[in-house]
Amino acid sequence: MSKLIVYQYPKCSTCRSAVKWLEAQGHELELRDIKESPPDAKELSAWIDRSGFELKKFVNTSGEIYRQEGLKDKLPGMSREEQIALLSSRGMLIKRPLVSDGKQVTVGFKPEEYERVWGK
Repeated sequence: MSKLIVYQYPKCSTCRSAVKWLEAQGHELELRDIKESPPDAKELSAWIDRSGFELKKFVNTSGEIYRQEGLKDKLPGMSREEQIALLSSRGMLIKRPLVSDGKQVTVGFKPEEYERVWGK
């Protein structure tokens, strides 16, 4: 199986479930702590482009920082570059886990999507 980069927060139960699922499929994982070492703006921008998803799918809208800083109202007025810079500077603002093999990208953990993208 392929080697995957997984940006995750080790204390997050969803991230742990995703890692367990990927390991069960035989993937080699490079685990990165999204809080301690978030993707830089260039890498994040490339992943967003590669994913085909809208930028807002990469935002952790259920997180504490999102609510505290009123980002629901602020993000729409920011440029794409400003939004990506903010996400890359504050890893907990990124929806997790964020998984890529260099070609494909998934955001969050939905077993049916993982089966389609990362299944055997």
